[in-house]
Amino acid sequence: MTGNLYRGQAGLPFSSTLRVYEPLDAFPEDQQAAIKSAGERAVSRAAVENAELLASLGRITRPGGDPFPTGRTDLVRVTRAPGVPVEDAGKEGSGKESPREESADGVGLLYCPSQLVLRAGLAANALIEGIHGPLAELLIPEEQRDRHQERIDMVNARDGITRVHTRASTWGIPFSWFSLFLESDPQDVVEASGRILTVRVWAPISDALDRVRYAVANLALAAPDLDMLDDLTQLTEWLELFHADSMVELDYGAVADKVYPDDSPMDVRLGIECLAEGDMTGAAAAYRRLASRWIPIRQLARAS
Repeated sequence: MTGNLYRGQAGLPFSSTLRVYEPLDAFPEDQQAAIKSAGERAVSRAAVENAELLASLGRITRPGGDPFPTGRTDLVRVTRAPGVPVEDAGKEGSGKESPREESADGVGLLYCPSQLVLRAGLAANALIEGIHGPLAELLIPEEQRDRHQERIDMVNARDGITRVHTRASTWGIPFSWFSLFLESDPQDVVEASGRILTVRVWAPISDALDRVRYAVANLALAAPDLDMLDDLTQLTEWLELFHADSMVELDYGAVADKVYPDDSPMDVRLGIECLAEGDMTGAAAAYRRLASRWIPIRQLARAS
């Protein structure tokens, strides 16, 4: 069943995501009922992923050419808070420690709304900033951008200041994301028909923040001009917006089949430690391991 649900990803660009799941009481009171209800409607994690994928493909072929989500429905992913015991039942993958277990009474559950309207607007702005002129108008006509801005304004007016719970990356995972995790963190390997469909890794947000702050402090002293320092600083500021009892999830997506088992979290940590100790040889070796693993993936973005 899982294989059928994920089959639609074949042939699409590799897409990976970093998500933050918060307890229900971290959301505004007037949103809590809708978020809880949407989470309860999610039959399984695979079903949520499939529904989101089919919706995105549907928008591309929508009559009128408007590629933006309307916001009429918003999917919600659900996971369990770390340390909350639950019986092992009905997992979609082969991982032994997955915290993704649902509870009939909702106790200990954490929620991550998709927020597609806001995220689509941010993605469109980033795209337009990178290209100008006729090509920008061809890809996303100004009329469509203006129409979607009205949707964003409606969401902001309804929800107030909104934390965006999801970050996405295509054709590879930013090295900064790996600083949030250790190889010992709980993970779930989702497989079907001899192929790894995705790997998901989790960490309590308190642990993730400790790790990224450690990385920032060491790089600020040892390599202040490194581009990764800016990425880590932005990552820290983003995580600091969320509830202290939240959890962070790295979802590899289909790229997992190319890189798993993956030592990237260890290589990033060792590279930073080596820089802090002045061991340039060790830092260079860690980077070479990362580069040999991820540069071929990123090159696929330009392959014909």
